[in-house]
Amino acid sequence: MRVAMLGPIAWRTPPTHYGPWELVTSLLTEALVARGVDVTLFATLDSKTAATLDGVSPHGYAEDPSMDGRVWEAIHVAHVLARSGEFDLVHNQLDWLPLAFAQHCKVPMVTTIHGFSGAGILPAYARARSHYIAISDADRSPDLDYLATIYHGIDLDALPLRATAGDDLVAFGRIHPDKGTADAIRIARKAGRRLVICGIVQDSRYFAEQIEPHIDGDRVRYLGSVGPADRAEVLGSAAVLLHPIAFDEPFGLSVVESMACGTPVVAYRRGSMAEVVDEGVTGFLVGSAESVGGVGGVVDAAVAAVDRAARLDRRAVRVRAASRFGVDRMTDEYLRAYARIA
Repeated sequence: MRVAMLGPIAWRTPPTHYGPWELVTSLLTEALVARGVDVTLFATLDSKTAATLDGVSPHGYAEDPSMDGRVWEAIHVAHVLARSGEFDLVHNQLDWLPLAFAQHCKVPMVTTIHGFSGAGILPAYARARSHYIAISDADRSPDLDYLATIYHGIDLDALPLRATAGDDLVAFGRIHPDKGTADAIRIARKAGRRLVICGIVQDSRYFAEQIEPHIDGDRVRYLGSVGPADRAEVLGSAAVLLHPIAFDEPFGLSVVESMACGTPVVAYRRGSMAEVVDEGVTGFLVGSAESVGGVGGVVDAAVAAVDRAARLDRRAVRVRAASRFGVDRMTDEYLRAYARIA
């Protein structure tokens, strides 16, 4: 089978720090190559892969202010579709833009939907000739037909079990109201625990007004965007990962990565969290602010959940995460999906 992997180009594949779509694209690409699949990865030209690499963008446009991402993504998609006849299928990891031109794809297209940025992009999905993969059942749109739901897989070797950990909490993700970083600070303060925050700043005003004033280098530390080399150490050394989201999370890659290290999770019950977190085994979920009487109520519930989560068996957390979210399982499921259409 010859697969054209149409990757995102905001960041290098795999990313040096942030870039969840690029990370998943890389993991799947390398696993497919290891299985003997003939893959051409269309990504930034500084990407690292065992597949055949092709592309037009010299590096990620998110790292270069002189590059207009809309322009480079359009050129990138046009390049892939021009070559599409050389493959058995095109696997689109790049959101809606390739779908707008799917009629020009000469072979079947599979699209992994990494989440909807808003209802405004749904027409591109509804009109396109593509087979869709959801990354959680919670993220399925009732307006689309799906080939399968396939949870993301992670590199378990890169995220070893940390059998013992400290008392600190960690919040790992982009700094944005959606990710609830300010709530993480409130939870940690009320729990009497230190908090480590990691992630790129996606909302500078939110960071300046609600996050930065609390960063003191002791009770609240901000490490910036943490790359693969330090991810396991940061996640594995924490007592609990906080994921107090204010939106319907499509999947939650950092949640799964944390559990792989043995670190349990306390998350708000939104989006995919009920699918990803096995309550009482890998962590606990608490209701949204609306369901428990406001921010104070949900923070109190999360504090109580932190104490319970910190007592969970970290080895059991790792075992469950490994059984559900390994990259081999993800690869098996994608190969079955490919076989249905190619």
